[in-house]
Amino acid sequence: MPHYLTAAEAAATLGVSVPTLYSYVSRGMLRSAPHTAGKRRLYAADEVRRLARRKADGKRAGKVAQKVLDWGVPVLESKITLIADGRLVYRGRDAIELARTATLEETAALLWECDHTCFEETPDVPLTRATWHAWLRQTGASAPHERALVMLPIAAAHLPRLFAWDTQAQLRQTAAMLLRVLAAALIEREPAREPLHRQLAAAWGVRDHLHVELLRAALVVCADHELNASTFTVRCIASTGMHLFGAVTGGLAALAGPRHCGETMLVTALFREASAAGDLDRYVTERLAHSETQQRTVLPGFGHMLYPTGDPRGALLLELLTQSATTCAERQTLAEIDALVRTAHAATGLAPTVDFALSAIERVLALPQGAAFSLFALGRAAGWIAHAMEQYDDGRLIRPRARYVGPDERAA
Repeated sequence: MPHYLTAAEAAATLGVSVPTLYSYVSRGMLRSAPHTAGKRRLYAADEVRRLARRKADGKRAGKVAQKVLDWGVPVLESKITLIADGRLVYRGRDAIELARTATLEETAALLWECDHTCFEETPDVPLTRATWHAWLRQTGASAPHERALVMLPIAAAHLPRLFAWDTQAQLRQTAAMLLRVLAAALIEREPAREPLHRQLAAAWGVRDHLHVELLRAALVVCADHELNASTFTVRCIASTGMHLFGAVTGGLAALAGPRHCGETMLVTALFREASAAGDLDRYVTERLAHSETQQRTVLPGFGHMLYPTGDPRGALLLELLTQSATTCAERQTLAEIDALVRTAHAATGLAPTVDFALSAIERVLALPQGAAFSLFALGRAAGWIAHAMEQYDDGRLIRPRARYVGPDERAA
């Protein structure tokens, strides 16, 4: 049931006078509803907050006009995820706290606004084990992202009713099926009904309970992150009417880039180089000097523009990784990673990101190469699907305009 504000409360939220509030209503910028008692009018809190954010964005727009699509003002409105004041929130729930107990399926149900039983009610993927493994062999792909990019379109071609769904329940069943297909492609197993984090654990030989819980938490913190490059790609594709499998395939292609989740691969290389360097302080100093001359990222896996004081996703996963490292080998590897974190922070003041933490999990737990990417991709697919659903509901085609800055013969 919607929450309503009085005129005084709405004006205070918007930072305007009550007469200005009334002018917003007369200009069609805001709607009011009659109060059940008396002649006073009420204002839907969601609508007031949306207008307040637009006003704030408008004030920022003049300062960031050249950066509208580069960490600038939002380009789309969404009710899915909020990133503010160092927090990550999924539909009003703190994502970091959610990750301590929830599964990816439960998180997906929250993002998709449905009951988690949608996974239980979803039929098995109609693909035989023999067919699935024959497709995997035919792809010849070795890296997880390569397999996923090939297998999703193949599976989509053999699944009915992707372009047409009669009910929201059918759409959500397709979404649940998609996550199972994606997981299977990433770990080279046939689609299954077990919880997704347990499927990953079984494929990677992870048996320790704390390690399995760590994989679960990693999937949840990766589930969504507002309008990043891959999510924006998914929304653009969904706005054309493309089905979920097609939209998510586009998201995977964007995700694999080295400036997105492909950064986990750069962090993996950073670990190898730092371990072999011997003198960690000297290695980091030389790496930073080289980064300055090349005008590239200071250190992969450190610093996030949306979290000036540190990425809470990375902090949580490193905390849980520390708690779950029990063997001598795990503790030794973790000690090397901790030393890199301290040295990098002392030199740059930057904290580890989720990419760093995922790569650390892969290294400490001795997971297969590309496991960090698989965790990120499978988790983020839940958010991509939520954004695709929101875009379907919106019904509009995303079509930004370009500001032409090339030569103009008219000026000659």
